Amino acid sequence: MSSSNLPEQAGGAVEVIAPTIKRRIILVCLAGATGGLLFGYDTSVINGAVDSIAGSKSGFGLNDFMSGLSVSGALAGCVLGAWSAGKFADRYGRVKALLTAAILFIISSLGSALAPAVWPFIAFRLIGGLGVGLASVVGPTYIAEVSPTKMRGFLASFQQFAVGIGMLGSTIANNLLAKSSGGADNTLWFGLSTWRWMLMVMFVPAIIMLVAALRLPETPRYMVMKGHYDEAAELLKRINGTQNPQDKVRQIRESIGNETSPKLSDLLGRTFGLKKVVWIGVLVALSQQFCGVNVILYYDSSLWRSMGFSEQQALDIAMIRTFAAFIPMVISMVLIDRIGRRKLLAFGSAGMAIFLFVAAFGFAHATMDASGLHLNDAWAPITLIAVYLFYLTFCGTWGPAMWVVLGEIFPNSIRAMGMAVATAFNWIGNFIVSTSFPSLQHGVGLSGAYLMYGVFAAISFLFVTKGLPETAGVALEDMKDRKSTRLN
Repeated sequence: MSSSNLPEQAGGAVEVIAPTIKRRIILVCLAGATGGLLFGYDTSVINGAVDSIAGSKSGFGLNDFMSGLSVSGALAGCVLGAWSAGKFADRYGRVKALLTAAILFIISSLGSALAPAVWPFIAFRLIGGLGVGLASVVGPTYIAEVSPTKMRGFLASFQQFAVGIGMLGSTIANNLLAKSSGGADNTLWFGLSTWRWMLMVMFVPAIIMLVAALRLPETPRYMVMKGHYDEAAELLKRINGTQNPQDKVRQIRESIGNETSPKLSDLLGRTFGLKKVVWIGVLVALSQQFCGVNVILYYDSSLWRSMGFSEQQALDIAMIRTFAAFIPMVISMVLIDRIGRRKLLAFGSAGMAIFLFVAAFGFAHATMDASGLHLNDAWAPITLIAVYLFYLTFCGTWGPAMWVVLGEIFPNSIRAMGMAVATAFNWIGNFIVSTSFPSLQHGVGLSGAYLMYGVFAAISFLFVTKGLPETAGVALEDMKDRKSTRLN
């Protein structure tokens, strides 16, 4: 029997999930992952618009610092949204948190597209960031809490799959809009520049997320936390076919203890002031960002334009890159419950480090003149291939697996709060990398920047192999009982 046919254990017995129940839980988790759709769209849409936003033709005429801030302003909102998500989700519920995120996305899409100046633009991007931060915490938490143990890795990977769909949607939209007008700077409809329409199209996936969240049931573990035990048992039976739901409710109650309103102080412990599992979550979150992946997500169009590619060619490259990312993503969804989280992440760290070092060596052979950066002879294809092999390796390993690990590694009593803190640090890392890249590019050069990201990828390999506990196949109620995660 394959691992995908084995559900959570309830009362010590292994239950077989009926095909109808399996389809139902997949649909529920797909709906729960719609936050990833907006997450991906928002983080990628700026890629096709950043040069026009910073330029003086139709944008705001920004210097390097303000250009970086216009991109990373949303990330400041992501940090705040993620930091507050745990308390919000524990107080008002996972579903209401997702609904709130959808409403913030709608406000941001319209406001940033119509902003008359850079500071209102940054403010509306920050509002969108609040939604992204909220969804990035609550989406994986929701999926982890409704998923059967043996399917949890596969189902939790829906979050990153939805992120990929969002990225693909934004690159296709950017490409089509730019082709329709002749460029992101050109006027398209109703006197608005094309880059503004690129941002406004985010309204569509925001509505999709709002409708999907309205149909979601609350998670059984949240219902237990609030003392609604009969409702929790009914949800367990209806959503994932638990045969002894009352036994499962009792296990959840024991794992939560008396914590009906978790607080940040519950994360405190004896390891430098925090529980060790919290530090592990924070390091997982930072490791995903410090490899520099968002340099590609936010800046690859402007990067390839600086090497002589046209705007349309750069947008085409971004679209091909996003399409290609689904191949390793799907492979990882199939493998993550079979080989475990640690092996997948370790393979990813090693592969990313190698490709980043190759790219750094390639950029070291580039030349610079008045027209920009140029890669000569064989170094152009070698460097380009290395950069995108790095990205594809990320998409098949750290991209989905980090969200899986963060969604399940924390005990029930502090899951949402621990997930919030770790994800906030993920966005802090994202902010640091994205904001610093323009200055790094002009300071140590692309070669130095990619070398630094490669070193961080190598360090993440050591962390995963030496310090990360395996969570595959462990019920959420058993996380606190494991020696490797009962860390104060």
